[in-house]
Amino acid sequence: MSVVSNDPPIGARFITGSTMRHVVVMTATSAVGLMAMFLVDLADLWFLTLLNQIEITAAIGFAGTIVFSNLSVGLGLAIAAGALVAQAMGRGEESQARETASAALCLSLITGLVVALAIVAFARPLLSLLGASGEALELARYYLVVIAPGFLLLAGAITVSFVLRAIGDPRRAMYVTLVTAITNAVLDPIFIFWMDMGIAGAALATVFANLFSFAVGLHALHRHHRFLVRPRVSSIRANLRPIMRIALPAIATQLATPFAIAYMTRITATFGNDAVAAVAVVNRLVPVAFGVIFSLSGAVGPIIGQNYGAGKLDRVSQTLKDAMVFSTLYTIGVSIVLLAVAGYMPGWFSATPAAAELITFYYTFIAITWAFAGAQFVAQAAFNNLDRPQWSMWFNWGKATIGTIPLLHLGAAWGGATGVLVGMGAVNIVFGLAAAITAFALVRTMATQARVTGGTT
Repeated sequence: MSVVSNDPPIGARFITGSTMRHVVVMTATSAVGLMAMFLVDLADLWFLTLLNQIEITAAIGFAGTIVFSNLSVGLGLAIAAGALVAQAMGRGEESQARETASAALCLSLITGLVVALAIVAFARPLLSLLGASGEALELARYYLVVIAPGFLLLAGAITVSFVLRAIGDPRRAMYVTLVTAITNAVLDPIFIFWMDMGIAGAALATVFANLFSFAVGLHALHRHHRFLVRPRVSSIRANLRPIMRIALPAIATQLATPFAIAYMTRITATFGNDAVAAVAVVNRLVPVAFGVIFSLSGAVGPIIGQNYGAGKLDRVSQTLKDAMVFSTLYTIGVSIVLLAVAGYMPGWFSATPAAAELITFYYTFIAITWAFAGAQFVAQAAFNNLDRPQWSMWFNWGKATIGTIPLLHLGAAWGGATGVLVGMGAVNIVFGLAAAITAFALVRTMATQARVTGGTT
């Protein structure tokens, strides 16, 4: 199989220099685009709240959980692509890295199409399982049908973004998500209000945003870096097993989050549409406030992967420390700001009194627990890039099941919808600490084994 060009090797950029600098630069460039995308998603919800229909806000809450499931599948494949490409780059095997990236992109597009068809076919029963009914259910189903064509485009955009980070180009990876945000910001008010399309307009704007985002990422990877090879069945077959070895547990890991959100949505649905609407607002404000935390896993992964591929386990350990310190300091700073503005947030979304109480409570008392969620994100990036992707799966599903289910029920019994939020905060603390301790123990064990066998650390 021939490579598209004979450009000189890009090189492993993260195996030398300050690990904290790499963490900050990679996280910052990743977070800029990601937070812009989340901010527009929040604006999307704000535009819809201006229609003054609580059913629309609730519908976005229900549909958003299913859309998150599609995103999780795409992220799983992208994580595999990023980890394998970063490791190959660390070993100096750029040709293999190109083949892996190309095969992973093809698999992402195919999987995105299959997921889109499945969600369209089973939208109504899936929404019913979440507790949706009446007009909220119908609006949510309509939203899913319109947005479904963008699923495979989103999967492709995520994959090229992760590959760009893996080869050390965070700036162009940032452009991929920035284009999504800018396109949505421009098209949302046009489709929702000027063309009077309502909730369907919000979905259609997202489809166009996914299209432009994928085009920008593909151009950066193919035209600028010449990093893709001609897709062939033989190459996809050869790379399928190593990709799926990481992708399947990574997808399972990512699906745990929408499962937990779905369970939370179902429990809060028993307290009425006001509670569901409040959770919908919280779930869109959180990524904007903590976009840096969300970006940590994808940003830190290539640094860990390249150093692991180069056998520099001391730098892997230092990267873990730097990323967790960075995450904690950021969360504390943002939580202080949120505490100051918590009382104003409900008014921004025309929240009902019941919804306003929940929103204010979350950002006053629960937001700080994202410091522990950030630690888990960093730990899972380590697991995925140190050939332990199944550990990420067990931690995330443990959090979503043996952590989330009992604590949410206890919280609901103790304090109603407010107690549900307390339960989610407690889950963040317990599993964040456990994941961080395990990640450091793993690196220490690997370093000890390397010294015993005469390997590099």
